[in-house]
Parts: sequence; C-alpha cells; structure tokens
Amino acid sequence: MRIAVLGTGGVGHALASRLVETGHEVRMGSRSAGNEKAVAWADAAGDAASEGSFRDAAAFGEVVVNATGGLVSVEALTAAGADHLAGKVLVDVANPLDFSHGFPPTVVQPEGRSLAESIQAAFPEARVVKALNTMNADVMVHPRSLSGSHAVLIAGDDSEAKSVVAVLLRGFGWTAEEVLDVGELHASRGLELYLPLWLNLMASLGSPAFNIAVVR
Repeated sequence: MRIAVLGTGGVGHALASRLVETGHEVRMGSRSAGNEKAVAWADAAGDAASEGSFRDAAAFGEVVVNATGGLVSVEALTAAGADHLAGKVLVDVANPLDFSHGFPPTVVQPEGRSLAESIQAAFPEARVVKALNTMNADVMVHPRSLSGSHAVLIAGDDSEAKSVVAVLLRGFGWTAEEVLDVGELHASRGLELYLPLWLNLMASLGSPAFNIAVVR
C-alpha cells in the first residue's frame, strides 16, 4: 500500500521505517517539503521511501497516519487538506498531552471529546481509527520484543477501516488475538486518558519497554 506518515518525530520515524520494512511505499510528511529529518529518513530508508509536505504526503497515501504532536494534529491535518483525507483510513496514534504545567501532563479533551473524535469532526469524510497510542514507539512496531502476549487497542466507527488497520498491525508482528477492538471512536477517550498512567508506569519501571495485556 501507499502510506503517508505525517510527523517527523520518533513515532513517525519508527512507523515509517517499519512500514517500509514490511513492504509498503511510504511518504513522510512535514510542514514543508525538504524537512531535514524527513530527507535524512528517506535517504536512509530506500527506494520505497520519500518525503514531502503534509499535503504532498496525504495526496500520495492510500492510508494516512497521524503521528504529529497531539496539540497540533488538527492544524497539521488541515494543512494536509480535507480533500486528500476524504474516504481514506486515517490512523491516529497521537496523544493530546499538555506539559505546560509540569508533570504529569494534562490530557486535552475539550468538552470530554478525544483528539480522535475532534479529528473526525473536523474531517467527516475521513475514516478515523485510533490505534497504537498506548505504548512506546519501539513496542508499536516490534511487539515481539516483549515476552508473552499483550494488547494493541483500536477504536473507530468504520469496521472496514479497522480491518485495514488490523492488517497493518499484523504486518508489524501483532497476532490477530492481540488486536483488540474496543468499540466505536468514542472509546478513544479512554485510550488517550491512559497516558498519564503510562508515564507514571514508565517512571516506576525505569523503562518504556512495556505494555498491557487483557486477561480474561
């Protein structure tokens, strides 16, 4: 598939690189074409990798991954263009964390609405799926780096879009049983609100190399 990864931070780089490794064509998007980090990534990642602006990448992708900072995600997706998001699966991995008042951060959910819901409201023709926001980037793309079975939680209103995301996740190494559909997009509120706890767990464990499992 052709996949746009919007965002040049650690999460964007990890996802874009793993998607190339698993056989996809990937264009990394940033605020403007020629971003130093995006160019360096594309040069290192091989023939299936390229870079451009948010708009360039979104136009290229059959699937769009939002790996931008959660507080600026709607702005970044606006730059990408609603016309380039319409009808496409939009995987939101971002968390709207505000560290301006110190630690732990505040999860910004205006009127109780998650970032994923805000993205869906701003781009109603996109098919938004929340996924991968509850773990470290290395665990996202290399789930077998942890021992035992653990869970990746996804939420969205479009069942077909969630199936597309599940296929991408299995390409990373997640098993079908580990991809846990927690329901419609409003379930993303809880996925985002988990992040302050995740940060405290990371501090307690002394490492980001962990995840949660659902035991039944």
